[in-house]
Amino acid sequence: MATGLSIHIGLNAVDPERYNGWDGTLLACESDARDMAQLAGKANFTVTEPILTREATVEKVTSVLRDAAGRLKKGDILLLSYSGHGGQVDDLNGPDDEPDRLDETWVLWDRQFVDDELFALLGTFAAGVRVLVVSDSCHSESVVRAVPELLSPRALREQFGTDDPEKVGERIRVMPLSTQVEVNSRDAALYEGIQKETQAKDAGQIPASVLLLSACQDDQTAADGRRNGLFTGKLLQTWDEWQQNGIHGGYRAFHRQIVKRMPMNQNPDLFRTGQLDGGFLKQRPFTV
Repeated sequence: MATGLSIHIGLNAVDPERYNGWDGTLLACESDARDMAQLAGKANFTVTEPILTREATVEKVTSVLRDAAGRLKKGDILLLSYSGHGGQVDDLNGPDDEPDRLDETWVLWDRQFVDDELFALLGTFAAGVRVLVVSDSCHSESVVRAVPELLSPRALREQFGTDDPEKVGERIRVMPLSTQVEVNSRDAALYEGIQKETQAKDAGQIPASVLLLSACQDDQTAADGRRNGLFTGKLLQTWDEWQQNGIHGGYRAFHRQIVKRMPMNQNPDLFRTGQLDGGFLKQRPFTV
């Protein structure tokens, strides 16, 4: 019988000492982690205690993922959810790795967790393991200032709960550009070392089958909320509807139903990597 294991990360703040005075305050990320853990428990996953804010260090996240890789075998599944700020660092692995020459990051308590690091850890999972990653963060600061200009006051209120441009900026899950530039400049050697250590991994070297459901495209922003992030909230609503009405379908159908609930300027993505497994893609979401 297959084993399902779930890990849930949510940060309502980061350590200002590590981010040049910026504390990254958000409202709903810890709730996202708890609610995704509740979903996982009902779906018969073995749920690890959610990793929240101060506990969400690079060391802790790396440790629990390594532990999961050691426990799971062919046919098993990992559900990994992240809710918090997204960031970017210069991609030093070469232009063929990232077309925009930027690596995306999860903004953890003590530093940014580069996508190369996550990629390398996913490469340690055994062949035949299914990995579902749900990420409610954004990775583009470039469009943040344009959001209030692009949307009507009504749309702003519906998505961000305010039409005040300053408040809109506070309710977007992305590290401010000024902080990003300062931190990346200060820690350039650190991130260069991380990228050099992990650059040997590519999609073909990941034995597991990986699906990523993310809150938005790389050039979009993800909204925070009072109870849940906009994406996590719509995902939970969609799943509740499927449960209540006995709806069946695979991850593509589930993704499409979430997209239908989202505003046009935040379009969730569905991405596959590792050993592509059509059977995994066609399974009902959260199937152990």
